[in-house]
Amino acid sequence: MSVAIRAVCFDLDNTLWDSDVVIGRAELRLRDWLERHYPLLPQAYSVAEMRAERLRLIQAEPQAAHDLSYVRRECLARHAAAVGYGRDVAEQAFEVFLTARNELELFADVRSALARLGQRYTLASLTNGNADLVRIGIGDWFAVSLTAADVGAAKPHAHAFERTLQALALDAPEVVYVGDDPHLDIAGARAAGLRTAWMNRKSADWPEELSPADYVVTGCHELVSVLNAV
Repeated sequence: MSVAIRAVCFDLDNTLWDSDVVIGRAELRLRDWLERHYPLLPQAYSVAEMRAERLRLIQAEPQAAHDLSYVRRECLARHAAAVGYGRDVAEQAFEVFLTARNELELFADVRSALARLGQRYTLASLTNGNADLVRIGIGDWFAVSLTAADVGAAKPHAHAFERTLQALALDAPEVVYVGDDPHLDIAGARAAGLRTAWMNRKSADWPEELSPADYVVTGCHELVSVLNAV
């Protein structure tokens, strides 16, 4: 007899919303704020240069690479100090970014699907990013909401998924993980023993080197239908 699914755990960026749009808008909001309040910063560093510095910090401090909030704050602090401002500018600047990062539009199928899934399953989320479901306005639907910074490891590391299972108090086969990234989400979750659902909203090709996900869906409504048939 197969084990029943008791929880659905979601990736967030590019699974429940378009991350490229969200992050791009947040970075523009931050840049506008810096131009008004700390103009030496945007004069000295472009968005691309700031992004490159974050990548350099991740390479220099791999033990902190899972904490994207730390990486962004620390780089902002270094940039501020380099142009003569105090490092404390970073806290204000990061809050501007984070506020904008959590002002987003969900994909059109998300709210109704979460409402339907929540009637049958416990809902959870596990993300490598720093989205805040409470700020976004959907936190009440999720019994567990974890980030890589919370658990001390980023997907696809097994520890991230194991900590999620501990928080849910469920065994791996009782949980289906839903995500858009074949390597980080699907391969990572599968290696930890979870069932997997690939959210393929863009009709991408599946990587030949990976075993397929348990389920493949193009949106949240299809996910509901597939899980209802299990």
